[in-house]
Amino acid sequence: MSLIERSFREKIVLVGVTMPPSSDEETEAHLDELSLLVDTAGADEAARVVQRRDHPDAATYVGKGKAEELRDVSNAVDADTVVFDDELTPAQSRNLEKILGRTAIDRTAVILDIFAQNARTPEGKAQVELAQLRYRLPRLRGRGLQFSQQAGGIGTRGPGETQLEVDRRRLVRRMNRLESDLRRLTQQRRVQRKARSESRIATVSLVGYTNAGKSTLLNTFTDAGVLVEDRLFATLDPRTRRLSLPGGESVLLSDTVGFVRKLPHQLVEAFRSTLEVVKESDLLVHVVDSTSPDPQGQIEAVHAVLAEIGAGEVPELLAFNKGDVSSEACRLAGRHPGSVVISALTGEGLPSLLEAIGDRLRASARVLDLVVPYERGDVLAAVHREGEVLVESHDETSARLRVRVDPAGAARFAEFAVDGA
Repeated sequence: MSLIERSFREKIVLVGVTMPPSSDEETEAHLDELSLLVDTAGADEAARVVQRRDHPDAATYVGKGKAEELRDVSNAVDADTVVFDDELTPAQSRNLEKILGRTAIDRTAVILDIFAQNARTPEGKAQVELAQLRYRLPRLRGRGLQFSQQAGGIGTRGPGETQLEVDRRRLVRRMNRLESDLRRLTQQRRVQRKARSESRIATVSLVGYTNAGKSTLLNTFTDAGVLVEDRLFATLDPRTRRLSLPGGESVLLSDTVGFVRKLPHQLVEAFRSTLEVVKESDLLVHVVDSTSPDPQGQIEAVHAVLAEIGAGEVPELLAFNKGDVSSEACRLAGRHPGSVVISALTGEGLPSLLEAIGDRLRASARVLDLVVPYERGDVLAAVHREGEVLVESHDETSARLRVRVDPAGAARFAEFAVDGA
């Protein structure tokens, strides 16, 4: 389902609405980002229209008068499509298209379009298609009107209604198939993560706003060969590579899909299995583009998505990227104690980032003094397998160990801990 034509560069009119508590400046910033999204999708901004409202109009979102003004603007610039920064209901889209005489879509549709272009793996393609179908299904309502040739009544059914039901059945059937395929792929991922978890290698995930430089950082650290382009959502499929830290320990470093303001809920749901690696990480390296006009807004947008997927409590290390070209990077780092300034492209600050990752992981671990009876050989084996044994001694009945374990290990072995841990 492609909503933006790519055989030529469409002309797009952007629409933003300022509602309390937002400001005009925030609306313009969101439209600037929407313009980048539209460009990534393969179209050009021809004009933009901004409105202030207390609340959305139920029928057209912007009101009939503003919709007619939008029609005049679109005619003047010969626009092909009108894109709204906020999500439209199916009824609003239909009503607007009648007034405008052209396609009316929202930010969600544009982002779904971009994801469809960039999906490479079978899992990524299935996730994007499922998100598109979830978006499309309620928008089939009313499409039967254009097919209907007779009035509906008790005991009658027009051909338009039949066509609509057929379309809905096809979509639901396809969604069920995709959900089944994704459940199977999710189970495979969980088996892989379980094997990694049993190896007791810490996991670190790179998160951040789209185009912040996460894939470049992964490539610089690990020679992963991930696609790197200066555009939004260039990388959708996660990559995991082993990384050695200055202290000698190894971690698993994962790249993840970039986030954006107003990330469609359908995408978050479809990519939830992929994003589980973030939720289960020991540490998040939050890469921030220090050249962005609103880095703090991007940080907050990422935090909102992390909270939505249940990763809001995972420890975070901020890395302000592009320090080689940004004079703001050091100032931003000063406002966030414990953060680092880096350049994923030139390598500036990367040794400090690696040291910070090691320090954070060691700080999250706990050192316990354990007394484990010999008859609990299963516990002794688990301690050696899941923790780092610092000191070990033995007496007639038990083994005494000082171990460094992660928080989950500390809870697991708590009954064998002794005072002084």
